Amino acid sequence: MTPESATADHGTLASVAGLVARLDLAAKVRLLTGETAWRLFPVEEIGLRSLAVSDGPVGVRGTSEIAGESSKLFPSPSALAATWNPALAARLGAVFAREARAHGVDVVLAPQVNIQRTPVGGRHFECYSEDPLLTSLIASSLIASMQEAGVAASVKHYVANDSETERTEYVASVGEQAMHEVYLAPFEHAVKTAGVWSVMSAYNAVDYAGESSPMSEHDALVNGLLKQDWGFDGVVISDWMATRRTVEAALGGLDLVMPGPGGPWEQNLLEAVRDGRVPEAVVDDKVARILLLAERTRDRGLPASDEGDDRFLRDLAAGSVVVIKRGETFPVMRTPASVALIGPNAVSAYVLGGGSSTVNPAHVVSPAEGFQAALPNAELTLVRGGDARRHAPVLDAAALGAGVTVTYLDAHGAELDTEHLAAWTGWLRALPDAVETVVLDAQLDLTEPGEHWIELGTVGRYRLELDGAVVAGGNRAVGAEVILDSSINSPDGDGGLVAITEPRLVPLRVTLGAIRAGGYGNIVRAELRHHRPGPTVEDEIRIAVEEAASADLVVLIVGTNDEVESEGWDRTSLRLPGRQDELVERVLAVAPDAVIIVNAGAPLVLSWLEKASTVLWAWFPGQECGHALADVVLGRTEPAGRLPWTLPARETDVPVPDAKPEAGRVEYYEGVHVGYRSWEKNNAVPAAAFGHGLGWTEWRYDSVVDAGERELDVTITNTGERAGTEVVQVYLEAPGGAFERPVRWLGGFATATVAPGESATVRVSMSRRSFEVWDAATSGWMLPPGDYRAAVGRSVRDIRLRSTLPISAETTAEHEVSPTEEVTAP
Repeated sequence: MTPESATADHGTLASVAGLVARLDLAAKVRLLTGETAWRLFPVEEIGLRSLAVSDGPVGVRGTSEIAGESSKLFPSPSALAATWNPALAARLGAVFAREARAHGVDVVLAPQVNIQRTPVGGRHFECYSEDPLLTSLIASSLIASMQEAGVAASVKHYVANDSETERTEYVASVGEQAMHEVYLAPFEHAVKTAGVWSVMSAYNAVDYAGESSPMSEHDALVNGLLKQDWGFDGVVISDWMATRRTVEAALGGLDLVMPGPGGPWEQNLLEAVRDGRVPEAVVDDKVARILLLAERTRDRGLPASDEGDDRFLRDLAAGSVVVIKRGETFPVMRTPASVALIGPNAVSAYVLGGGSSTVNPAHVVSPAEGFQAALPNAELTLVRGGDARRHAPVLDAAALGAGVTVTYLDAHGAELDTEHLAAWTGWLRALPDAVETVVLDAQLDLTEPGEHWIELGTVGRYRLELDGAVVAGGNRAVGAEVILDSSINSPDGDGGLVAITEPRLVPLRVTLGAIRAGGYGNIVRAELRHHRPGPTVEDEIRIAVEEAASADLVVLIVGTNDEVESEGWDRTSLRLPGRQDELVERVLAVAPDAVIIVNAGAPLVLSWLEKASTVLWAWFPGQECGHALADVVLGRTEPAGRLPWTLPARETDVPVPDAKPEAGRVEYYEGVHVGYRSWEKNNAVPAAAFGHGLGWTEWRYDSVVDAGERELDVTITNTGERAGTEVVQVYLEAPGGAFERPVRWLGGFATATVAPGESATVRVSMSRRSFEVWDAATSGWMLPPGDYRAAVGRSVRDIRLRSTLPISAETTAEHEVSPTEEVTAP
């Protein structure tokens, strides 16, 4: 589908030119900066409503205009990619659209199609895959479905924003061939195939075509490639607070500065146009794009909700689970008399990653709730096995029974106002400019004898007093950077001990400096945390082992948390946090058939993997977490996921172990050999290869036949005892030549659901682009002719069949393909 056909029913830039002509220069410039953090300005005289935008990779959070607003929480994007099923992505796109309409949102800031270049990337979970084809097909299906319902997708972050360390400052240095074949590929597909209506520019700068500029002002990549070469007619929106310069951003192709109010365009663009530094025609083009976006996103009467959406999210979470290892007793087809749910993530599952993708679900089904509902007559025991977090748990609301008194002070310490809050959420937002300091006073109701650790998690200037004594403090001046690096979401903490011999009220006072966060307003952050007296981690592990030894079924859920996987920072280790590896080892010693569920978004090194019988990778499963996990373990829904990335056996084998900038630059030294391609080049052995996933049945690959037009017919047989879904994967190997090519790369894939004992023939279609290379010498695509080898199998390492595809330079032009068309056999 070309950009023209993709948007044929949704207007063109020419169709809104008359509206642009009716606006004076000041009105046009005003439109190019947000009115608020999540809204654009309306213009009543031309019928333009205020467009609303919302963060959205795992659900539509809303515009923060409604207190207590809740949203559906989807499985993480990596979980969706693990289905290898664009049809499911399209169904999720429809749910996105319904959620957007329910929250009054016109533009969803999703999907994120940056490539999972390194497993330590902080937003790895928010991306789809380390492979550009899988990323492209999943993302474009979601985009097309969402926009068919009149809700715009804003694909992000354009481009080479694949790690978090110094993300607002570094320059990404990517070779031209790798840039086009890997990192630009999902964006190009979103524009040319899905006709995406918005693109978000990245924080970082990029070296490309002789230009080294921030992406909010990169003329070659935005004006030249995106808008001119690809024909993109939508809105290029800045990442929040990324725009720093007026003229350079205006001439570099950016269309909309967010958030508002404020920012360089609101302050300076009008003058820059009047004095000739920015042509008014440039402003007109930007305004036309916003007006066209408004026309495209008019409400089309879409129902705001669907009673089947929660069930779909449950099935999606279950179906995305990847079976890393499968023991003889999995799935559990018997009815256990007793179940031991063990692990930090069994007690508190990590259902979404940290950062701007956070939504507030109305409900989350815990693992205990899910298993108890599935096994109502079983005796269920829930044991943590040790806290895996660095920070203390959030203070229980009951400990602040009388609430919190808040006093607002000006720069001279004079009281401006005071109020009493019945509950404390950890935040105060939209403070008046006159507020310099906020003081919180409360009485902690501590009843348990022993030592209580009271901790304050915050950023910036603070002082913590307990029982009248100062126990912690700091004077670091901070601003909007704590939003951009997400440190405000999971802040470091300090505190003090309070000894309790009998129940009493302990005075608490917290003094906080107001944070001036630019477009995010004035904020204070104070997460109150509390470690109660209780057993040590060693005590908890011992208890967990005792429960495992006596239970009929042991389900051990380990994983990461919001201190580990989040926007704003990259991980420093691929190990499970805390003493979880030790917990697994000790539980397996007494319960070798334990089902181990890894609740994490990005790869981990699992030191105990060879000792385990059954290991399931469950991602961040969203609101239906507990139901989905029970459905998988108890054999009610097939865990049909396949890894969209490589699971390493050792950290030293990881091709790109970190993305730390050196002298402000991130060198993409691996070129086109990203992810599994480097594993193939280096001949290193991972714990589980890209594309791996065992499901719950067995498969035989019978034959492969060349069906012409870059298509293969693959016949497979389900040799197991259960109906199952197989993902047939085709990897291409080049015939040789002058260009740098991967040893093997994903060319196409398709899914088939087959009954036990039955066979199915699956057609795998591959696009011309799968065979092409980017020729830096001519700055264009070319098709090297020759006999390409097609390796057909269950993963990049589990190859079952081989074929040859003769490709000539005169091969027919590109045509629409359905590389993941589902086949169902009896």
